[in-house]
Amino acid sequence: MDSPHGAAVTADGLGLKGPRGWAFRGVTFSAAPGSLIAVEGPSGSGRTCLLLALTGRMRPTDGEAATGGLRLPRRASDVRRIAALGPVPGVSELDPAFTVAEHLRERALLQRRFDGSLRALLRPRRERVAAARARIDAALKAAGLDLATLPKAERTSVRDLERLEALRLSVALALIGRPRLLAVDDTDLKLSDTERAQAWELLRSLAADGTTVLAVCSQAPEDAVTVRTGATGATDPTDITGEPASPAAPAHDEGTADAFAETGRA
Repeated sequence: MDSPHGAAVTADGLGLKGPRGWAFRGVTFSAAPGSLIAVEGPSGSGRTCLLLALTGRMRPTDGEAATGGLRLPRRASDVRRIAALGPVPGVSELDPAFTVAEHLRERALLQRRFDGSLRALLRPRRERVAAARARIDAALKAAGLDLATLPKAERTSVRDLERLEALRLSVALALIGRPRLLAVDDTDLKLSDTERAQAWELLRSLAADGTTVLAVCSQAPEDAVTVRTGATGATDPTDITGEPASPAAPAHDEGTADAFAETGRA
């Protein structure tokens, strides 16, 4: 797929304090565009809050940070436009009752809903549909999700997906918006050693193609830019005072919904 140029991510003494104390503090690192960034630490160490802060979805209370050259928290809304969330519990989870096709259709509709491009509106409908269809297919390919291998193909319910398959679907949905930064929580949770290696290979390939990847994990791979957190306080986004976590408005293309509806299933 045509990958956008990744977003550089920097932090200097970054911290976030809530009613129960510090979620994280003193985080300092610098990662170039197209980096694989691993936020490593035990559960309860502020990993998820750091991910949400760097993607413009929580407001840090100490230090400085920037994503794609956009300073946080002042430019948080702009950061949300270039940073997409993969799976983040309580924020961007897949609906277990939905099928794979329904999730793709919903994301396609969101793409169309937030598209304000006059140029896109002026393109012939058939051209818009074809371009959007290609974008969905490219996202699925980049995520390594072959719908034909699923138990019921595109009609497979999320609850019937294996953990790695669900991860790939979440990543594909995020990639439809062609983000400069992709953020993934609990990357290695409940994965076997083989599946964990496959998950990191997926994220590594996305970074190699130009998209900066920010991944929360319990153990970082050696080739990642590793940011370590300590067990300093609450990490549940609902426990922290700051900008509420919310999904990003997609970076959009008119015709995406039509593409999914007209060609059957992705």
